[in-house]
Amino acid sequence: MEKLKGLLAVGTLRAIAMLPWGGVQKLGRLLGWLMYRLPNRSTEVARINLTHCFPEQTKAEREQLLQENLKNIGQSFTESACAWIWPPAKTMQRIKEVEGLEILQQARAEGKAIVGITSHLGNWEVLNHFYCLHGGNPIIFYRPPKLKALDELLARQRVQMGNRVAPSTREGIISVIKEVRKGGAVGIPADPEPSLSSGVFVPFLAVQALTSKFVAGMLAGKPDRVAGIFLHAVRLPDDSGFKVIIEAAPDDMYSTDTPTAVAAMSRTLASYVERWPEQYMWTMKRFRRRPDNEKRWY
Repeated sequence: MEKLKGLLAVGTLRAIAMLPWGGVQKLGRLLGWLMYRLPNRSTEVARINLTHCFPEQTKAEREQLLQENLKNIGQSFTESACAWIWPPAKTMQRIKEVEGLEILQQARAEGKAIVGITSHLGNWEVLNHFYCLHGGNPIIFYRPPKLKALDELLARQRVQMGNRVAPSTREGIISVIKEVRKGGAVGIPADPEPSLSSGVFVPFLAVQALTSKFVAGMLAGKPDRVAGIFLHAVRLPDDSGFKVIIEAAPDDMYSTDTPTAVAAMSRTLASYVERWPEQYMWTMKRFRRRPDNEKRWY
């Protein structure tokens, strides 16, 4: 049964990748519209997250944001199918604007290890190709999907630019740390909720969020040797493609005080979500664990 599910999943991705770009966008938005209209747990999770993170908005405003967000999530899925199946050069053609590339180039010219930091905003699969082209063959940290066939496909497709991948296992974590220590480059999605022992509660928008200490540990006290760099690929308003935005980590992220460094990272990630709330993956159970015996949200 698992093999059949894997074949169906891969076949669906290949079929989506055969569509023209306009069709890819329309299908994605249709999937998001259906997700909003049909009862499902993911939509409820997104609604709960938005209620807590944007308490200043009216219920009607949050509901409008939810609808647009689900359509964007649908687009992220269909766009990612293309990024996984297409040759990387074809995906790169969809990057129409780049801001801050000189920050990444300077860090490489100075011989620093590079910790590329991103979140589930915009399209991180498109970003993967861009970062692998400009970041010096980084190791990309990821959480493997449950379906073996899908995991095998992504493991092949995500290394087309000569980079490497590391699953979110003990071995993967060690390989990422070793790469930074020897002056290489890595890419890390910094917003998934970690275990209690691997994170600290810090502000994120209007709430406290358990946030990973992983990046902070690699940057702590090393601004002369390691460059923390934020990268995101946000969807352009006309759906023609993406703008890649690159930003240097703030000074506080190099603090040896872990809560200070993690809070600085969270503020930076939140600043992107504030600018493009419709493009964030609110369907994640990002706030599963709550501080101080606060009632669980989900």
